[in-house]
Amino acid sequence: MRLDKYLKLSRLVKRRTIAQNMANIGAVRLNQRTVKPSANVSNGDMLEIAYPRRVLAVLVLEDQEVLLRRNAPAYEVISEKRVNEDERPW
Repeated sequence: MRLDKYLKLSRLVKRRTIAQNMANIGAVRLNQRTVKPSANVSNGDMLEIAYPRRVLAVLVLEDQEVLLRRNAPAYEVISEKRVNEDERPW
């Protein structure tokens, strides 16, 4: 599944266009690499998402669209780090 679509369906990001913008500026990492919104996400991958005030690291548990639409557990939070607004983790 595409990265931007996964972020939207897993509810890590509210809108798919926001997920695309975040990936384009480098605020999303897949397995410790900066990737494009079209990158493929699969079970067992590690995502790091840099929000304006925090950095969230999650493990992908489910990547099937049908199950994500039925509210299946999509990810497991590995770590969450708070950052200042002045710091830009990406």
